[in-house]
Amino acid sequence: MAKSGDTHSGARPPGMVDVARVAGVSAQTVSRALAGHPNVQEKTRAKVLAAVDQLGYRRNNAARMLSSGRSRSIGVVTLQTSFYSRAAVTSGIEKAAHEAGYAVSAATTASLDTSAIENALSRLADQDVEGIILSVPLIHTSSRIEQLTRSTPTVTIDGSRTDATEVLAIDQVQAARIATQHLLDLGHETVWHITGPVEWLESAHRRDGWQSALESAGCAVPPPLEGDWSPASGYRNGLVLARIPDVTAVFVASDEMAFGVIRALHEAGRRVPDDISVVGFDDIELAEYCSPSLTTIAQPFQHMGALAVTHLLRQIDAPGPVPEPRSVEPRLVVRSSTTTAPGR
Repeated sequence: MAKSGDTHSGARPPGMVDVARVAGVSAQTVSRALAGHPNVQEKTRAKVLAAVDQLGYRRNNAARMLSSGRSRSIGVVTLQTSFYSRAAVTSGIEKAAHEAGYAVSAATTASLDTSAIENALSRLADQDVEGIILSVPLIHTSSRIEQLTRSTPTVTIDGSRTDATEVLAIDQVQAARIATQHLLDLGHETVWHITGPVEWLESAHRRDGWQSALESAGCAVPPPLEGDWSPASGYRNGLVLARIPDVTAVFVASDEMAFGVIRALHEAGRRVPDDISVVGFDDIELAEYCSPSLTTIAQPFQHMGALAVTHLLRQIDAPGPVPEPRSVEPRLVVRSSTTTAPGR
């Protein structure tokens, strides 16, 4: 039963953000107060503890933090998906965190809507994680997201950011330029492109890099074809490309879509790479073993996850100004799916 002074709605158990609201401080201050941080004034700590008592906020957990001083856990926000890339990033995060003595709490979201991201961040804040890794592309931010990422050290690894988040990312625009230029250097007059979903930042950036490379080379820019990261969407678009005689090269925004493209071209009687060269993006493990083996841009997913943990723990241990975004250099892996343009 809630106490008489309880201002919480009762729709869900009270969390750290609720304590912060009642006490008139930030969620990070609540965390530090409960952890016995020496920089928290006694007057502020008393307000926090009064709010904890008023709301009935997980007293057992609060007592645990008061005695240990640290939760020794970090959170990760990730998308509900079966794509290899998401699983590989999470694997890198979990391995690095466990090696550093931290547990990992995951909050998955079914969509990239702002409200879904807010809910995922709130769930992690309520678990008293010491920091958060945003492993989703944050297309739009909100005052709520800004508040949550200011209250808890946060690192993003998909190129998106808020005012308070540190960014680790591969330069997707530059990577797409490298992929497109590889095909132009092989003598192809232009390069077609199959994009990822329009709501993904990576998709938009890869499209920008592809278009920029073509325009810089004075080449015609064909209309992009939209995919959804799945092999099935690559297959559908591959059937479209197979019916266009002038197509000799295509840059596909993910390896999984590229697999579908290659199958469609094969079924339509268009040889890869003799008739059409194909470049993918990601360098997942299967890329080397498809037929032909796939030329692609390598993304070091597990390394990015581990690097995010390293940077996040550095923020937790030594808070300071938000660092400038850190870019990881993209790398082209040339295999058998690309060759010189027909007739060259």
